[in-house]
Amino acid sequence: IISPAEEITLTVGPGGEEDTDPLLLPWDRFSAWLHCICVVGFDLELGQAVEVQKMTTFVSSSCLAGCLGDTQFCFRFRQASGRKSSLGCFLDQFDRDAPVCLKRDQGHYYGYVYFRQVRDKSLKRGYFQKSLVLISKLPYVTFFHSLLKLVAPEYFEKQEPCLEAACNDIDRWPTPHPGKILVLPIMGTVMKVRIPTCYDKPGTSQLVQSTQVRMRIAVADTVPSLPLCRCFHPVFFHIQMLWELVLLGEALVVMAPSPAESSDTVLALVSCISPLRYCSDFRPYFTIHDNEFKEYTTRTQAPPSVILGVTNPFFAKTLQHWPHIIRIGDMKQAGETVKQMKVKKLKNLKTLDSKPGVYSAYKPFLNKDEDIIKQLQKGVQQKRPSAAQNAILRRYFLELTQSFIIPLERYVASLMPLQKNISPWKSPPQLRPFLQEDFMKTLEKAGPQLTSPLKGDWMGLYRQFLRCPNFDGWFRNRRREMMKKLEALHLEAVCEEVSNDESRGPSPRATLPGVPLN
Repeated sequence: IISPAEEITLTVGPGGEEDTDPLLLPWDRFSAWLHCICVVGFDLELGQAVEVQKMTTFVSSSCLAGCLGDTQFCFRFRQASGRKSSLGCFLDQFDRDAPVCLKRDQGHYYGYVYFRQVRDKSLKRGYFQKSLVLISKLPYVTFFHSLLKLVAPEYFEKQEPCLEAACNDIDRWPTPHPGKILVLPIMGTVMKVRIPTCYDKPGTSQLVQSTQVRMRIAVADTVPSLPLCRCFHPVFFHIQMLWELVLLGEALVVMAPSPAESSDTVLALVSCISPLRYCSDFRPYFTIHDNEFKEYTTRTQAPPSVILGVTNPFFAKTLQHWPHIIRIGDMKQAGETVKQMKVKKLKNLKTLDSKPGVYSAYKPFLNKDEDIIKQLQKGVQQKRPSAAQNAILRRYFLELTQSFIIPLERYVASLMPLQKNISPWKSPPQLRPFLQEDFMKTLEKAGPQLTSPLKGDWMGLYRQFLRCPNFDGWFRNRRREMMKKLEALHLEAVCEEVSNDESRGPSPRATLPGVPLN
């Protein structure tokens, strides 16, 4: 339920102009949402080329598809080293309250693409091929795709003046503030968006969005509400194994027939371990033109911890040495039945035309959960709505991840010094170190068996997890939060002692370090 009191919009003065925040310069509001907007065309001699760019510079990633009509997808690329936003500190204050899966990406940009390809005999190539691309640090996938659905068709009809109008509208938006309802005008339409907070109930951290056009309202969600059943449909019987591979940060390739299916599947994989953040690199749509192509395809070293989504048949040979490959065929509707397929051997994957399935020698640590498979299959037979099927699968992943992470949270909380040991006369105490064997001992009585019915080698899964980037990223974040908590408690103790000293009057005894006598 959304309270009107939560809405944030911009106040408008008598002349119809909005009142400006003295801390924000022109285009700062735009930069809080987007890095830039680009138009990418295809030149017969030059290949793809950036034709128009609004705001800051952008080096294009490959984003042309081979589908007739309109299609949408996203890609992700590294930020150039040494480049920092002048708004970084200002925007960090809003990021603090966002759930980990919706925090601003510090080292990468997202590219949200609306690609149009139609026949045009007047052109030398015979086709009109052009993309409108939004570049942002924000992982609001469905929101930006919805925004593109409003802006891109208008652009293709009215060209550059339309983009200028859109940029001016976006520069009037309030900053992306978690927990508030933001009123976002765009080209005659009003979008209302609530960005979730890290304090929301687990499983409800979705970006709620409504679009109002002459009182017509449509609702959409963001990353946590991707159509999971459709994304995982071709590998339906291996979802638990895929959860383990993502949890452990294993090198994984998704080979798909289109950029849309590639990016949707990669994003679904990354989101399946939510609320745990996937801390390795992932590329929803990766091409031979990406800067990391040589780095990620070399055979001179083990494949890195990354999830790649690809469509070019060239990758079937180039990435054949990767340990885990998902081959996606044309995605069927979530209501269609799917045949059970065994995990296939990597040597059987020779071309992109190979049959759909999972190609891996991985042996899961946990026993297969037959209940979730039966539950989803029953939903297909009873023609259960796709939204309900997605909710079941999302809840399954959430409960599985929570069962895994709760023992870690409990152990890390025990590393925090007791409040009675925090003295205003001493420096803040240090956190106790994370000792793997001490943690493993706690699993005997307080492990995932308390909340999950799944059997298997949980101990082996934890040992592998403690060596992967996802644990490192999670623990760094938890340690940072606990250190801030310790500092706050210590400051509170100091302030309380100073207040007591003032109430007692001057005293001959020693003062607190750095606190002068009255």
